[in-house]
Amino acid sequence: MTSPERIFPQRIRSFIRRQGRITPGQQLALDNYWAKYCLDPEADYDFAQVFGHAAPLIIEIGFGNGESLAKMAAANPDTDYIGIEVHKPGVGHLMMLLDQQGLNNVRIYCHDAIEIFEHKIADNSLAGVHLFFPDPWPKKKHHKRRIIRPDFVQLLVRKLKTGAYFHAATDWQNYAETMLANLSAGSGLNNASPAGDYCERPEYRPLTKFEQRGMRLGHGVWDLIFRKQ
Repeated sequence: MTSPERIFPQRIRSFIRRQGRITPGQQLALDNYWAKYCLDPEADYDFAQVFGHAAPLIIEIGFGNGESLAKMAAANPDTDYIGIEVHKPGVGHLMMLLDQQGLNNVRIYCHDAIEIFEHKIADNSLAGVHLFFPDPWPKKKHHKRRIIRPDFVQLLVRKLKTGAYFHAATDWQNYAETMLANLSAGSGLNNASPAGDYCERPEYRPLTKFEQRGMRLGHGVWDLIFRKQ
């Protein structure tokens, strides 16, 4: 796989590449299914040709182990999904799930999401973008690494179709408040919350095991949904 630093210039990133342990099953999936499910960050694609049909396209940024993305793809076979994740154990786990369930409406970039959005996603092309439980970078000195910044909001507006949505969820209240402020300040997006703040979790977003554990401990979760005007 080509190093991202050789494709795009260096900048402040919203993630750190961690060398997580890869299970034998994940490694098997990485070895056998990479060509089937993973997209080349250097290549240009017509996604209708990639999936074999024209359909609404939703991108999930930072899908973790991929369980939620696989559930959404299985529940919505007429929608196509692109998952973006930099950590190979999660990529391998998602490919395992896709193969086990016979899902063909998901493709994967193992790369920096911002660079994919900037260089590989056409303007006014996406039906939705999901960002579930991104790294909150809780220390104030690291807030500059948070992905929801004004420049990212404007990038979202460019890539979403009119009427399409951006859905974020976090279990860090401070990050939720910052997201709300940045998304509300960005031109071109309307908050789907009647109260102008947070939304109830939609049925299409599955509860993660991590989220369920947090709820049992009394932790809050904040969902934000904004639509392009």
